[in-house]
Amino acid sequence: MSYIASRLSVVKPSASMAVSQAAKALRAKGIDVIDLGLGEPDFPTPTHIVEAAYKAAKGGQTLYTGSAGTPEVREAVAGKFRRENGLDYAAEDVVVANGAKQIIFNALMATLEPGDEVILPAPYFVSYPEMVKLLGGTPVVVECPETSGFRLTPEALERAIKPRTKWLFLNMPGNPSGTVYSQADLKALGEVLAKYPQVLVLSDEIYEHIIFDGREFVSFGKACPELRDRSLIVNGVSKAYAMTGWRVGYAVGPAPLVKAMTTIQSQSVTSVCSIAQAATVAALNGPQDEVSRFGRAFEARRDLVVDGIRQANGLTLSPPEGAFYAYIGCGSLIGRRTPKGVVLEDDTAVANYLLNEGRVAGVPGAAYGLSPYFRISTATSEAVLTEAIARINAAVAQVE
Repeated sequence: MSYIASRLSVVKPSASMAVSQAAKALRAKGIDVIDLGLGEPDFPTPTHIVEAAYKAAKGGQTLYTGSAGTPEVREAVAGKFRRENGLDYAAEDVVVANGAKQIIFNALMATLEPGDEVILPAPYFVSYPEMVKLLGGTPVVVECPETSGFRLTPEALERAIKPRTKWLFLNMPGNPSGTVYSQADLKALGEVLAKYPQVLVLSDEIYEHIIFDGREFVSFGKACPELRDRSLIVNGVSKAYAMTGWRVGYAVGPAPLVKAMTTIQSQSVTSVCSIAQAATVAALNGPQDEVSRFGRAFEARRDLVVDGIRQANGLTLSPPEGAFYAYIGCGSLIGRRTPKGVVLEDDTAVANYLLNEGRVAGVPGAAYGLSPYFRISTATSEAVLTEAIARINAAVAQVE
C-alpha cells in the first residue's frame, strides 16, 4: 500500500524543471546540449544588493522575522507599489514569502474549498493548474489563441465564470507568451468581473520590468481600482533584479486575505530568510539602473530570436511583448517525420526531437495548456541564443 497522499496523484512535476533535468542528464553523458528550459536571468545580482545582504548578516540580522516580513521590507514593497504602480497600500497590506510561487500557493490554500474553480487563461505558467489541483480546486482552462494575442477576452471570461468560480488568474507580461495587457484590456475584463462579486483576481506581475517596444506596464490594481477588495497583486525580485535564488516574492491585497496567508506562512515556513529580506529592501529602494540595463538586454535577445525563427521553414513566432521567453509555433511540423522516421505527433514529440537530435532543450506547449508550440527561454547570452537558433533551424530543416 502506498503511503503517498492520494491528492498527489493528479499533480505533475514542473515541466520546465523536468526538461532542464533531461538536458543535464545528456550533458552528464558528455553530450553538448543547450538548456533553454528554465527561465532565469543569467546576470549576477547587482552588487549593492549583495553588499546589503552581507552587511545585514555581519550586523546580526540573522534571527526569525515576522511571518509576513520585516517592517522594513513590507514598507519597501508598499513604497514600490506607490511609486511604480500608483497603488496606495499600507505596509500592513503586504505579505512576503519564499518566492512568488509560495505567495500564490498560500493564497490558494487560504481560499479554496473542494470543487472551487480557478480560471486559467492558456497559455499559462506551468505551476498554476498543479497548485490548484493540489489544494482541491478545479482548473478551468480558457484557451487564448495567438489570433487574440494570447489574451483573455471579456467574452471568453464571461463564458468561463460559473457559480463555483473562486479565482481568475492573470499573468502579465505572460509566461510563456510574453503577452502584455493594456489598460483598456484590463478595464474590459474588470467590467465583466464587476458582475460577479464572488470572483477573486490574482494578477501575477513578476515580469513587470521586462517589457518591450516602449510599452507601458499597467498593474491590474491600477486599471481596476473598483476591484481592490478582491484583488491580489503578486510580484517579486527574482526576475527584475536577477535574484531567483534569493527566493523573495511579495503581494498586496485585502486585509483578510493577507492575514490568512500570513497565518499559513507562520505554520509552514515561519518566515522568509532575514538576509534575503534585507537584500530585497536594497533592491526596491536602491538604484534601478541595472533593472533598465537588464531590460534592454532582454529586448535585444528577443529581437535576435524573432529574426532567427523567421528563417526557419516550419516555425512561427509572434514577437513577445515582454518577459524572456519565445513561444514558438510548430503546427506545420505535426504529422511529419524526423530523419529517423519518427512521426512528430504533437508538440511534446517536437520538443523531444529538438532535445535529442537538435541538442536544444525547450518545453512543449502542452505543459502550458495551448498547443502546438514549444517554449524556449531567451534569458541567456546572445552567443548561446545564436547557436541554439542555428541548431533548431537545422533540426527543423531535416524534418520531412
